Amino acid sequence: MKEIDKNSKSFEDIKHVDENGVEFWYARELMKILEYNKWENFEKVINKARDACKNSGISVFEHFPDVRKLSKRANNAEIEIKDYKLTRYACYLIAQNGDSRKKVIALAQTYFAVQTRK
Repeated sequence: MKEIDKNSKSFEDIKHVDENGVEFWYARELMKILEYNKWENFEKVINKARDACKNSGISVFEHFPDVRKLSKRANNAEIEIKDYKLTRYACYLIAQNGDSRKKVIALAQTYFAVQTRK
């Protein structure tokens, strides 16, 4: 139970709240907590989650809007990178479509399922 509490805190730590009081998470921050090392691999999970959302008749745009961010490289050059501003539901779908061999994915599935019901 302590591990769930510890990881729940991590999900809470990266949660953002917009000007309307709506909670959201950035995909690149979630990626790190879910122990994905490459954006390309994590984006495959996001795409599966987006498909599940679409196939359920729910607006993908509402739950997975694209955002662009500036990222500094080692040489101090800034480049624009893709990210997503995820709703709690989107995070839940990502957890459901993640690598189930990872313990942190199971913890995320539990966390977002419980939180989504509240």
